Amino acid sequence: MTLCLGAHIPWAKIDHHLAEILDLGLFPEIALKGPELDSFDQALLQRTSQTLAAAGVRPTVHAPFFDLNPGALDPLIRQATFQRLSQALAVAGKLGARLMVIHPGVDKWRYPNLDQTWLALAGEFFPPLIEQAGSCDCRLALENIYEETPALLIQLVEGLDSEWFGHCFDAGHWNLFGRQPMAEWLDALDTKLLHLHLHDNHGRADEHLPVGEGTIDFLPLQRILRRLEPRPSITLEAHTPEHLKRSRRQVEPLFR
Repeated sequence: MTLCLGAHIPWAKIDHHLAEILDLGLFPEIALKGPELDSFDQALLQRTSQTLAAAGVRPTVHAPFFDLNPGALDPLIRQATFQRLSQALAVAGKLGARLMVIHPGVDKWRYPNLDQTWLALAGEFFPPLIEQAGSCDCRLALENIYEETPALLIQLVEGLDSEWFGHCFDAGHWNLFGRQPMAEWLDALDTKLLHLHLHDNHGRADEHLPVGEGTIDFLPLQRILRRLEPRPSITLEAHTPEHLKRSRRQVEPLFR
């Protein structure tokens, strides 16, 4: 099983850790924060882009997510969300990124019985961003966060029906909030599964432990990956170099 394997890295640490990630044979998933986009270091962006191009590596990007919501009921929040995601996508394009991960920003506690309202607003929100993604050659992947099932995210992705828009399955978030078995969840995403975030926890907090050090059974994911073609790319969401190394040691034999 051929893996396209990457590692999480905040933009603020790109100068310090990019070479280390590339030396490990991984692609970087570069996490951007909203305020960074207002005073972006263009020289660092150009230098990073050149480093990635020279290594023949296309990164992924994680878009800003704090306070943002593409299906927000308040139009000003949707406007701010679009500005941030569009800014991030422009950066992704300059980095030659293959994919950008986006949080949906919805949960049943803040939006009680409003899931279809959120869905309609998000359905109006995404088409211009998807058009921009196509022009950047960078697909968009919607990540599960608080969802108990993938139904709402599937409705959005299938309703927009674009090759540039699909799913990112986050195993850690599924273990915390999911109420549907992993195999059923992944089967429902099917060929629209573009990307994976792999980390572990004990079902009580978003610990971002190395794979194999929490309570998640990754075997259903292994079985799904054997039949998917092309296979989704994978980011190891480890937050320390040591956790990254331990996670990689577990993931490579599991999925190969």
